[in-house]
Amino acid sequence: MAKHVVIVGGGVAGTIIANLLARGLKEELAKAEVVITMVSKDDKHVYQPGFLYVLFDKMRPDELIRDQRSLLNPSIIFHHDTVVGIDPKACEVHAEKGKKLKYDYLVIATGSRPMPELIPGLKEHGNMFYTLESAIELREKLRKFEKGRIAIAMGVPHKCPVAPFEVTFMLDDYFNKKGIRDKVEIYYTYPIGRIHTLEPVAQWGVPEFEKRGIKYETLFNMEKVEAHNGTIAVHSAEGSTVECDLLITIPPHRGAQAIIDSGISNDGWVPTNRHTLKYEGYENVYVAGDTTNLPISKAGSTAHFESDVVADNLIAEIKEGHPARDYDGKVMCFIETGFDKGTYIHFNYTTPPSPMPPSKMIHWLKLGYNRMYWLTARGVL
Repeated sequence: MAKHVVIVGGGVAGTIIANLLARGLKEELAKAEVVITMVSKDDKHVYQPGFLYVLFDKMRPDELIRDQRSLLNPSIIFHHDTVVGIDPKACEVHAEKGKKLKYDYLVIATGSRPMPELIPGLKEHGNMFYTLESAIELREKLRKFEKGRIAIAMGVPHKCPVAPFEVTFMLDDYFNKKGIRDKVEIYYTYPIGRIHTLEPVAQWGVPEFEKRGIKYETLFNMEKVEAHNGTIAVHSAEGSTVECDLLITIPPHRGAQAIIDSGISNDGWVPTNRHTLKYEGYENVYVAGDTTNLPISKAGSTAHFESDVVADNLIAEIKEGHPARDYDGKVMCFIETGFDKGTYIHFNYTTPPSPMPPSKMIHWLKLGYNRMYWLTARGVL
């Protein structure tokens, strides 16, 4: 009888895993010994890191979108449907259109979603770039912004932990190139006692902020946002208030509603073994990407490296009866430090990051990867 692998989620993790499985289990698929099915609520695949570039007119929106089916190996069954429940005890996935999918192996890659509504007033008065629509809307506001204070404030947890740095540095370059940087104050806030979660990144970032005249405040956890006569007031749980003319937010994120509704967790993050990437308590369920509850970056590179491990292990389990290797917490993130320079950080569970001096070469490597991302999604790069 055929082994059924069901992948829930068509983002970067789910798509890479599906394509790697199709390649690694080519013979088994041809003999109908394995069936690979993907279920995704979206029939379009969006390169989300590109939203930051749309914000500053560095990428066009249509460059970021592909048909999901076109990215998948032809042997993969694709259902455009919304998963509403997962029953790991019955080995079933329940979809919105009434379909029940039985599985032998399950991959949960349901991602994360921005939820500004979790902070009173943030949805109404904040601006984000975590969807294509919101990035375009904020782009138009930046085009018209001529003077005043821009505040950057964030909720927790959020994906892509270096994005707050990137948007701050790129704002500095943006207004410098427009010749009005002296009329625009950039005010950065962060929820903990330093300007980034990772201490080496924070230590590197402080002098970068100071030489650019970027002001910052730490221990600032957004509690509510209000607006009056065109001025936005951001109040923190610590009792501080930041007033600004334009608020850019990295909103708090949560996992998929289906995870919550299935009783797996209260926030949509799946309890995941940090080495095996299996859902705790279930040997036939893997988790990848933002969906995990692991205390590491919710970033595209994390999803990529986890996907390699999940795919290798599933192939080994199906062919040989046991997993192949563990995940070591590997993460690698580019950091744009403006419009023409960048750096990167590379770390895992045991090795902390150490940012390189920003350079044009690293910036161009990031731009090159933006163009090659579609090879990553296909499991080629």
